Amino acid sequence: MLPEFTEQGLLPAGDYVMSLDQLRHSILVKATSRRSPTWDEQWRLQLVQNLSVLCHQLWSVGIDQIFVDGSFVEEKDHPNDIDGYFECAADTFISGKLERDLNLLDPHKIWTWDPASRRPYRGYPKRQLPMWHQYRVELYAHFGQPSGIQDEFGHPLEFPAAFRRTRFGNHPKGIIKIGGAQ
Repeated sequence: MLPEFTEQGLLPAGDYVMSLDQLRHSILVKATSRRSPTWDEQWRLQLVQNLSVLCHQLWSVGIDQIFVDGSFVEEKDHPNDIDGYFECAADTFISGKLERDLNLLDPHKIWTWDPASRRPYRGYPKRQLPMWHQYRVELYAHFGQPSGIQDEFGHPLEFPAAFRRTRFGNHPKGIIKIGGAQ
């Protein structure tokens, strides 16, 4: 279903639609004879399970455009986390309705993007959101705003463009779109 990683260890450029079950059984998770002996299949499975919890919550509030990438979609033995974004209406996000509705579903009340909610984690220079601390997944709402990431010319990128390029080196890479509510 997915092509092999490029020589740079990236998922080739493109959008790949996968169900969570397909993701669990894909080259992004499974150890093979071609993988490093330190390929951490169990950790990658745990990340997909954590992602599944958050996807089901998003689907419950009507959000079905969910995209994931980061080091998880790279040939990295032990990715730190899963990064991604989802598409939603600006008014639903800005009003706080989305955050309230999602926190009604999550027992840990992790849905917030308030910079004041970020906490340090040992060995990491960047403070992390509550969802990262609980699930090791960071999903950001996208409704047309810049991502905070710039292209090679210093121009701000929206999530769709930013998540389809490497942060360092600006190389094109693939992204996973999580297929419909399951």
